[in-house]
Amino acid sequence: MSRVAVATTSQLAVDAAREVADIGGNAVDCALAAALMTINTEPGVCALGGSAFITVWSDGADPITVDGNVAVPGKGLADSERKQGAVEVSLAYGGGIATLVGAGSVAVPGTLAAMEDAWQNYGRAPWRAIFEPTIRACRNGFPLSRACRYYLGYSGDIIFGRSEDGHKALHRDDGALIGVGDTVHIAHLADTLEAIAREGGRLFYEGEVARAIADHCRDRHGMLTLEDLRSYRAMERKPLLTKVGDWQLASTPPPAVGGSVLAALLLACANLETDRWDMRSLRRLIDSQRACLDFRQRNLDLADDVGPAAARLVADARSGQLLSRWTSASTVHTSVVDDSGNGCSITASSGYGSGEMPAGTGLWLNNCLGEIELNRRGLDAGPPGVRLPSNMTPAVARRKGTVLAVGSPGADRITTAMQQFLINYMQLGMPLAEAVTHPRVHVDTSGEVVRLKAETGLELPEVDLPVTEFPGLVMYFGGIGAAVFDDKDGFDVAADPRREGAVFNPGA
Repeated sequence: MSRVAVATTSQLAVDAAREVADIGGNAVDCALAAALMTINTEPGVCALGGSAFITVWSDGADPITVDGNVAVPGKGLADSERKQGAVEVSLAYGGGIATLVGAGSVAVPGTLAAMEDAWQNYGRAPWRAIFEPTIRACRNGFPLSRACRYYLGYSGDIIFGRSEDGHKALHRDDGALIGVGDTVHIAHLADTLEAIAREGGRLFYEGEVARAIADHCRDRHGMLTLEDLRSYRAMERKPLLTKVGDWQLASTPPPAVGGSVLAALLLACANLETDRWDMRSLRRLIDSQRACLDFRQRNLDLADDVGPAAARLVADARSGQLLSRWTSASTVHTSVVDDSGNGCSITASSGYGSGEMPAGTGLWLNNCLGEIELNRRGLDAGPPGVRLPSNMTPAVARRKGTVLAVGSPGADRITTAMQQFLINYMQLGMPLAEAVTHPRVHVDTSGEVVRLKAETGLELPEVDLPVTEFPGLVMYFGGIGAAVFDDKDGFDVAADPRREGAVFNPGA
């Protein structure tokens, strides 16, 4: 039996992790079990047909990031068959967004490949044991969470009403959207997960499920082909390491952009020379976000090769040139540590959802090609097989005797939420829970006008930006989940009140 601390998005996911710990699963196994539960029991917010990054740092070993990000589809297609099958929809969610949905918005999913890679190389529990809690929940039905209902209030019909099985799962007989706490039954999902638990990921990428996904997308003029699925591989990458105080932080490397942006955000706020947020330090925080996010838009989002530009961003932040030169959603996360000093951090996303569910599978597919604020190239995102841009940056950090697993959902707010939590915890010395709940700011560069968005409780400096202040702590600003194990002090864990979350602390 393993002792683990878990921060994730639901009690169901916490219970899944504990069940796997009880049979001897380590931090990786428990994180996979919890993540699989959140991915499959939070309709609208996430789904298995999407993307994931997994950062693992085992005691005495080098850290690794498993890249299961979505890729550009279209292998084997003529040019005339590309860039079709997507429609633009507008949602009032988050103050108003436009996104592309339908089969043409679906990118090659990588979540399951990343999970299988992490399990094969770093886990020790049986593959089936990781699936059993989720299979049981999906077969019996599970309650609709408040966060899911909030998003589905905007998208339940216009996006998730596009498939017969999907619509039935989320609507009552009279056509009304189900409510918070109502039981969700997704036809065929438990059977699909049961088959994957028995046969492995090859069923999803090469077998019957792969053919159902590819046929569904091609029949609706999407670009995802069976060749795309068969050729997809998760990639193990050396994480980006950043020193923050006496910590070493391992986060996602290029071609993902989240880790590099986070590193630059932290380096730009090094040596704040204060033990609290005041006007001077908040101005530094806001300036760092404006500079880093502006650099991202100008140099990273449309780069053919992210690596050199990302390295320049981090170098400029480290040297102090970044600030002096500047002149002007939907994800789930799980963090787990164990008493052997292992840490595992998993962030997964399916974008805003394409609304597409191949008949007989129970699997919703992503719309990551259509996430316009992250994938600015849209349907013309590059040659088939290229990974799409991603802000996800699940991280594991270490200092002598202590391991921290942390991450956040939140689309383009992931890096700024992580920046503020890490400064709070590692530089300002706040207790873990306070570091998570402290009010946040975010410089929003997604629209035509750059805006500063802030939660109440901060004494903001004068800025030359329009300011939107939110009442209290709100879901918009991410949802940090953090778990710590210290050789002397034991476990500590915190989940963000901005999103529904659950924790387990074996030392409590």
